[in-house]
Amino acid sequence: MKGLILSGGKGTRLYPLTFTSAKQLIPVANTPVLVRVIQTIRDADITDIGIVIGDTGEEIKAAVGDGSRWGVSVTYIKQDAPLGLAHAVKISQGFLGDDKFVMFLGDNVIQGGIHGLIRQFDTSGYNSQIVLTRVREPQHYGVAVLRTDGSIERLIEKPKQPPSDLALVGIYMFDKSVFQAVNAITPSWRGELEITDAIQWLVTAGKSVFPYIHKGWWVDTGKPIDMLEANSLVLDELKPVREGASVDEASVVDSRVTLQPGAQIINSIVRGPTIIGENTRVVNSYVGPFSSIHHHCVIENAEIERSIVLENSIIKDVPARIQDSLIGRRATISKATGRPASYRLTLGDYSAVGLV
Repeated sequence: MKGLILSGGKGTRLYPLTFTSAKQLIPVANTPVLVRVIQTIRDADITDIGIVIGDTGEEIKAAVGDGSRWGVSVTYIKQDAPLGLAHAVKISQGFLGDDKFVMFLGDNVIQGGIHGLIRQFDTSGYNSQIVLTRVREPQHYGVAVLRTDGSIERLIEKPKQPPSDLALVGIYMFDKSVFQAVNAITPSWRGELEITDAIQWLVTAGKSVFPYIHKGWWVDTGKPIDMLEANSLVLDELKPVREGASVDEASVVDSRVTLQPGAQIINSIVRGPTIIGENTRVVNSYVGPFSSIHHHCVIENAEIERSIVLENSIIKDVPARIQDSLIGRRATISKATGRPASYRLTLGDYSAVGLV
C-alpha cells in the first residue's frame, strides 16, 4: 500500500504567513503539519509516499528531502495548477500504479493516527473508504449520507440543510478503480475535478464505498484560529521531555513543559503544556500554557500565552501580554522608545493586529 499527500495550494486564509512559506510547513508543537502527516502514514506501516506539490514545491522539497529521516521514501509529483483533489489523484497514477493507497490532505491534524483505518481497508473488499467525523456545524463541510447497510449513498458539499452531521475529514482510501472515476468526471463550477464527484461516481457505478468514523479530534489547519486549536490539542497530548536545556534556579518550569536542545530559561516562569524550541532564550518572562516557541527565538521581558511563535523571532520589552497570536518567522516585537509615544508598525499584506 502507498501514501499520497496533497501539499499544493496557496494557503490564502493563513496570509501573511503563507506569502513566504508553504502552509503545510507551519508547525504545531514545533513540528510542521506536513511532517506530522508523514509520521502518521509511516506509523501505519506505509513507507512509500508521494507528495503532490504546487507553487511552494521547492520549499517543501528542501524541508522534507527524500523522507529518509522519518524512515520513508518520498516521490514528488508536480501539479502545475490547483485543478482539484481528483486531478491530484489523476496525475499520480504513474506513482500509484495498481496499488491501494491512502490519500491525506497535507494540512490536516488528526488524533490517534490511521492504523485502524489502514488495517480495516486492507482486509476488506472495499473499493474506497472515507474518513468521516461528527461535527457541530455540518453545513460548512462536505457531508455524507449513509445507507442502512452503512455504505456511502451520496456526498453533498456544504449543504444549507445538512442531512447528517458526518463530515469528510480529508483522508481517503482507494483501490485502482478510482482512476476510472477521475477520468470520467468533469470539472465543477470551480473549474476543478472534485474528489467528492469521483467518490460519487464510484457509488453510482456500484463500487463498494464505506465510511470510517473517526471518534477523536480532527483539525483542518486552514485558518489562524485552527492552527492555534491544533497546537493546543497536540501540546495537550505531548509527552514532555527536556533535552540538553538549561533552567536557572530563579525560574519555575512546570512538569508539562518540553524543552528542546539548547533552550535556556532564565529568571522566568513557563507553564505547560508548552514547548520551547532549540536554542531559544526565555529571559525575565512568562510563557503561559498552550504556547509553542520555535527554534532560535528570544522572549525577554515579555509575557505570552496560547500562541505560536515561528523561528528566529524576537519578542522583547513588550508591556502587555501577547495572547492567541500567530507570529511569523524572523519577526520582531518590541517596545518603542522616544517621543512621541505611539505604535510603530511595519505590517505585510493581509496582516491583522489587535491594539489596546
